Amino acid sequence: MCGIIGYTGNQQAMPVLMSGLARLEYRGYDSAGVALLEDGKIQVYKQAGKLAILQEYLNGRSFSSVVGIGHTRWATHGRPTSLNAHPHSDCGGRFVVVHNGIIENYLALKEWLVSEGHVFSSETDTEILPHMIEHFYDGDLTLAISRVMKKIRGSYAMVVLSTHEPENLAAARKDSPLVIGLGEEENFYASDIPAFLPYTRNAHYLDDGEISSITPNKVTVFNQAGQNISKPVHAINWEAAQAEKSGYDHFMLKEIHEQP
Repeated sequence: MCGIIGYTGNQQAMPVLMSGLARLEYRGYDSAGVALLEDGKIQVYKQAGKLAILQEYLNGRSFSSVVGIGHTRWATHGRPTSLNAHPHSDCGGRFVVVHNGIIENYLALKEWLVSEGHVFSSETDTEILPHMIEHFYDGDLTLAISRVMKKIRGSYAMVVLSTHEPENLAAARKDSPLVIGLGEEENFYASDIPAFLPYTRNAHYLDDGEISSITPNKVTVFNQAGQNISKPVHAINWEAAQAEKSGYDHFMLKEIHEQP
């Protein structure tokens, strides 16, 4: 399975994203990428191969962004190439998405989006998501995601970064794990707890059909009916190695039980 990390807070996002992805390497992957909001524009960096290749690609660049998303991909739809690596963007570069899971009806949705004038650059099912969000967005990112959820079939954990809501990340899940890390003036999304464990040991677990948004100082969760709900705070008492297995004796058992 793939790995997801999202961060919005008061420190530089790039080190948080890269260290978070490194702690998700146990999940297996064939490409990696990150996206940051820098000076009002989204910058995407992604490479095929191991995380070290992406790190080498980033060496020598300077970053100041305090919000971003990252992903390690295990190829399902589309070859393991830099072009197919996440994050994926809409036509205008205003929405980028990282996604775990499989969108079963992506070909029909892609055909519809192409008929609406959208242009695609990858072979992935994931790329339909930012284009659909672009299509449905009218000022509320979580509402746009809820409209997308009504159209797609399959499994997903998605995290979205947008130029329209620069401090905000939004997310949704169905049949694929996603957890919110609760920090001090910083918050996180991740596909598994180890990604943010050095920064916080408090978390919300998203349930199927829920949509969330986070800023550095606020966490919001909506149920399938669109109602704002309260989630219990779970205190993580495990060490990193235990957290990576989430209570299972072996990584293989964990991965089997996480499959939709």
